[in-house]
Amino acid sequence: MSKMKKALGILASVLLWAVILIAALFTFITMATGDETHVASIAGYTPMAVQSDSMADTFYKGDMIFIKKCDPSSLQVGDIVCFHTIIENQYALNTHRIVDIQETNGYRTYTTKGDNNAVSDQHIIADGDIVGKYAGKISKLGSFMDFLSSSTGFLLVIVLPLLVFFVYQVYHLITVGIELKKASALEAAQMQAEIHAAASAEGGDAERMKAEAEKAKAEAEAALAEAKRLKAEAEAQLAKAKEENNGAE
Repeated sequence: MSKMKKALGILASVLLWAVILIAALFTFITMATGDETHVASIAGYTPMAVQSDSMADTFYKGDMIFIKKCDPSSLQVGDIVCFHTIIENQYALNTHRIVDIQETNGYRTYTTKGDNNAVSDQHIIADGDIVGKYAGKISKLGSFMDFLSSSTGFLLVIVLPLLVFFVYQVYHLITVGIELKKASALEAAQMQAEIHAAASAEGGDAERMKAEAEKAKAEAEAALAEAKRLKAEAEAQLAKAKEENNGAE
């Protein structure tokens, strides 16, 4: 039973940390890509969920890609970059390949295109639009993060495990409290038993000492009676001897 409780405790801790990490990743991705002017990063890397297949076969919708901050002046034709742009009249982050670079008076502009698109992107971007350079991917993880961003996904992956963990912790606290009460009651019972045993031992010693004293008293009385008997015999013999002496005279 104790091994089962220990295993459940370890499992609950692992699940809690998994939920915390997932929640932290979800929160970071939401915050990282939700600001129109600034994209957050960890150690220079920003994770993003791919929303279309415009870059197939390099990566696909549902993948999670990682964008690394870079110096725009180091970019070359063929590099895959993430950049700020406008798609359907809305702010968006897009990740496409650079197909052309133009430089005028030290000012660079970039033409980008999705590997799976037939034409280049409509908007020309500049250095200030560049977020970073594509550094790698994890297949399908982006789909999971998109699911997590939904109400159902957040409920199932974040809220429900935390609720289960909370219930387990309450149950654990209750069982620990019960065990502590049992241990306290057992300790009290043991103390009472020890006190009773000590009292019984002391009572036994007293009875033994009393019996020994009574035995010694009886022996002393017997010795005194014997001494009186011997004295009486001696006195009788002495009296008899005196009478015999008087008769002889």
